[in-house]
Amino acid sequence: MPHVIVKLWPGKTEAQKTALADAIARNVIDLLGSREASVSVSFEEIPSEEWAEKVVAPDITAKPGNLYKKPGYSV
Repeated sequence: MPHVIVKLWPGKTEAQKTALADAIARNVIDLLGSREASVSVSFEEIPSEEWAEKVVAPDITAKPGNLYKKPGYSV
């Protein structure tokens, strides 16, 4: 533990996703004291036309107490 899920629009390259996963894992290890073998990172690509339904409503609007970094767009 922990497992980090990144939801994003399609179109990022495998190299970008790999670099981001590595950076997230390094930060989790450094900041939370996790072991490298315990950290996992996955990506869920959500098309822009489905973003409000599949991300904003269930993950942002419905769970404001879980949100530590708010988006810069209106929800």
